[in-house]
Amino acid sequence: MTSHPNSDGRRRPACPQRQPRWGAGLLVLSSLLMAPLPVWSQSALLDSVKRNPGKAKAICAQLKQLNSQGISYTSQQATRQIASQENLSPADAEVLTTYVVGLHCPDVR
Repeated sequence: MTSHPNSDGRRRPACPQRQPRWGAGLLVLSSLLMAPLPVWSQSALLDSVKRNPGKAKAICAQLKQLNSQGISYTSQQATRQIASQENLSPADAEVLTTYVVGLHCPDVR
């Protein structure tokens, strides 16, 4: 067995060569391959509003109406309403409303 000097000058045994761990590598690879799917669906969701500014304006009007009732666009009530209307999951509705407010109606709270 060979040895290598430590930072303090003493010698220590060399580490034995490790065998590759294929299981961990496959898990990481499969995770990376699956990750883009939600991102692509959100991208399509946001593109639908980019291509249809009328839809964004309608959502803004709806959120402004909720604001006039003291309801924030980030509230569960607003999220459920948009999710139901647009046939989205609550998470996608949150992404959509945040995007629409940021680009089309920053005065909405």
